[in-house]
Amino acid sequence: MNLVLFGPPGAGKGTQSQLIAEKFHLTHVSTGDLLRAAIKAQTPLGLEAKKYLDSGVLVSDSIVVGLIQEVMKVQKKAGMLLDGFPRTTAQAESLDLLLKNENAQVNRAIFLEVPRELLKSRLTGRRICSSCGATFHTILKPSKNAGICDLCQGKLEQRPDDKEEVIDTRLEVYEKSTAPLKSYFQKAQKFVNVDGVGEPNSVFDRICSAVKS
Repeated sequence: MNLVLFGPPGAGKGTQSQLIAEKFHLTHVSTGDLLRAAIKAQTPLGLEAKKYLDSGVLVSDSIVVGLIQEVMKVQKKAGMLLDGFPRTTAQAESLDLLLKNENAQVNRAIFLEVPRELLKSRLTGRRICSSCGATFHTILKPSKNAGICDLCQGKLEQRPDDKEEVIDTRLEVYEKSTAPLKSYFQKAQKFVNVDGVGEPNSVFDRICSAVKS
């Protein structure tokens, strides 16, 4: 089984993807993680992607599709949860083609619906450990010691694209480029809409019901 999890920045995809992957025994494939790893390693692809991420716009299709293609070569027939990909209809078409070549398909495309103001609150308060990548929130999930990771004592930092002046751009880009994915997956009869507001476990229960429906 292959699942797509998508929605606006701050919708909770990172939290839910871990729960989904464990529940349905899927390999979690996060384009965000792949991109950040490439940036940290300062690969040519990573350096190019950094320009996009720092300005709050979507990374080019060619870069993202290339990353996914490399993962699929390793995964072969294993089921995947795609988190953060596709983000455009062009990427969705590329994904369908890649899966078709493996005699596979997207089984469900799960969209997390969250109001805009709540998204902004979630994003501006998010903090990431610079050492282990653990995620915290200044209000919803604060660390025991301000600015310090509970798990490894690393420094907690705000991602450049989580700053308020960039968030509006990210959400506008999302509305323009990613929202049409709803129509794409609806036409393919793969789309399911899930309310992303509430406790993570409650949202997860809704997702499970949608996947099994």
